[in-house]
Amino acid sequence: MKFAHFAHVWGKEGMTPADRYAQLWRELMLCDELGFDYGFCVEHHFRPDESWMSAPSLYAVAAGARTKRMRLGGMGHIVPLHHPLRLVEEIAVADQMIGGRLEVGLVPGITPANFGPFGVNYETRRESTHEFVHFLEAAYRSQDFFDFRGQFHKVEHARLAVMPAQRPHPPLWIETRDPATLDFCAEHGINTGYFFLYPRKDAAPRYRAFLDKWRAKGWKEKPHIAYSCICYVDETDDKAMRKLDAAGSAYRGFLPPVRTEAELRAALEENGKRFEARGEPGAGEVARHLVDGKWQLERDLLLIGSPDTVALKLKEIATEGLFDTFFAEFNFGNLAEEDLMRSIRLFGAEVMPRLKDWAPF
Repeated sequence: MKFAHFAHVWGKEGMTPADRYAQLWRELMLCDELGFDYGFCVEHHFRPDESWMSAPSLYAVAAGARTKRMRLGGMGHIVPLHHPLRLVEEIAVADQMIGGRLEVGLVPGITPANFGPFGVNYETRRESTHEFVHFLEAAYRSQDFFDFRGQFHKVEHARLAVMPAQRPHPPLWIETRDPATLDFCAEHGINTGYFFLYPRKDAAPRYRAFLDKWRAKGWKEKPHIAYSCICYVDETDDKAMRKLDAAGSAYRGFLPPVRTEAELRAALEENGKRFEARGEPGAGEVARHLVDGKWQLERDLLLIGSPDTVALKLKEIATEGLFDTFFAEFNFGNLAEEDLMRSIRLFGAEVMPRLKDWAPF
């Protein structure tokens, strides 16, 4: 298995953004020391009460200056919000700046509110993201001027001043459970993955089909399939469980701000209906329990416990959900930094070694 430190970079009461980023670098330096494979962040916008990370390229460069071996990147860039030429330039420069350690996550975006201020069409986000992969391939393939004419991306007589250190380009990821996008990923050699909101039993058949199509395509390397959820490790199960309520409500920021319990219940119900409208009743059920730690624990939707417990559960859910890369989100709620760093250290020193030579496919 491979292991990633994954961060929404949640805003914290009593911290400035600069304080929060400084803490993030301390987390990543410890992960680098412990042998984590990756560090990834999100791209979110316009919610000061939620994530304080809207610039994945800046994250990668700053993290790269403070680490030596981890591979770093956004998971991912919300492609439709970026001018394609500017994005391929940023990717190339970032890869050079951190010595060829960049990983590139590309996502179409799921939050309509992010699109309006940018003046971007939300309805065509998936098609625009797929087309950007062709744009990126064309831009990095050319050693001279290049033209590109697609439905969404057009450029004439452009030439990049800097090419990425990794040729033809850094590894690409598109986290998705959409069958058509998974087919696209298999066709283009793109890693994938999913978030705990999508039930593993529903996910596994889709990723099994993805693996079959990847192999049929004849790629030399096997793909990576990621899975992300909250992770907290402590010396004993009893000590870890003291953080269950905070861990179980870690993703409350996905909901709009509310003032009362009734408003919270209404927001959770609306959240569930949104996934059901997409034909995903299982995800809808999880979404309705977004702040219920006990419910999530019973279904292994978060990993919390001693190193023995977490290692055992991680192997079980990776087998069930068919993923070989675990994106662990360690920093949540008002978790004290002492507890945060102990959790990361225990995971890196006592959980990762038990699974690094094992994978479910």
